[in-house]
Parts: sequence; structure tokens; C-alpha cells
Amino acid sequence: MDRRTFLASTVAAIVLPFGVLARELRTYSGPEVTRIVIYKGRRKMYLMHGAKVLKKYRIGIGGNPVGPKQFEGDSKTPEGSYIIDRRNPNSAYHLSLGISYPNQRDEAYAASMGRRPGGDIFIHGRAGENRGKGRDWTAGCISVSDRNIEKIYMMVQDGTQVDIFP
Repeated sequence: MDRRTFLASTVAAIVLPFGVLARELRTYSGPEVTRIVIYKGRRKMYLMHGAKVLKKYRIGIGGNPVGPKQFEGDSKTPEGSYIIDRRNPNSAYHLSLGISYPNQRDEAYAASMGRRPGGDIFIHGRAGENRGKGRDWTAGCISVSDRNIEKIYMMVQDGTQVDIFP
């Protein structure tokens, strides 16, 4: 599928019941985002093209911000290398991009401890009603403003590398 077809289908998928568009999403025609780099401690996310920073965003993370996600329900944000593996235009958090957590290493560690690793980790918006919850309010996801997730959603393609650091 070429980029224009993809963008058209993405925008069409965001049309809400009654044919109303949540907000008109602008197409992105700049350099390809080749990597997303997240620094949990700095609460920053960088969209990269090679070694060049294209965009920088302030983020919120899991409600238990210190250390990597290891188990279901620990409210921690993962650390490690993942990819964007899915997108949800009908997310309860406005829009969302799925991160491929857990990877094999995460699953093996949780299993060795007799636990489940959890899942459903996304980069997503706040969906309005989550304003005022503070900086680190998610169950392990990475949150940005609704306006910023609209930009990120259009810039980032499935398969993009995501590196999450402490």
C-alpha cells in the first residue's frame, strides 16, 4: 500500500459515528521517522530520522515510573527495544500506536518468576478526561497530549523501531 492510500484509509478509519471527524488530521510529508527514542527519566520522546531529531515531545509514563515493566499490573513502562506493531484509531485514549511489548526476553523473565508479563502497551493521547491526573498516570503506556498524538500518529509507520531507556 502506498503512503497516500495508507493515509487516506487511516483518516477514513478515524471518522466517528455520524460521519464526524474527531479533528482533521494533517498528512505528513516530511522525512521518514526511522526510530522513536524514549527516555523515561527525562519524560521525553524523540522522533528520529537517522541521527536527526525530527520532533521532541514531553511524555507521561506508568504510575510506577522507576524500573522496567516486568509483570502484569505493575504500572511500569517497559525498557528495551520494540517496534510499533499496530495502531488504533478508535482508542479510548484518542489515538494510539501499539508497542510490541512483551518481547521474548520479557515473556521468558515473567515466566521464570511464575508471572505474566502484561501487554497492551501503547503511545497514546489523554482523551480529554485524563487531564489533571498528573504526569505519570498510565498503567505502563506512554502518554502525550491529544494534539501531539494526532501528529505522531500520522508521522510514525508500523514497523518503526522504539527504544525505551530508563
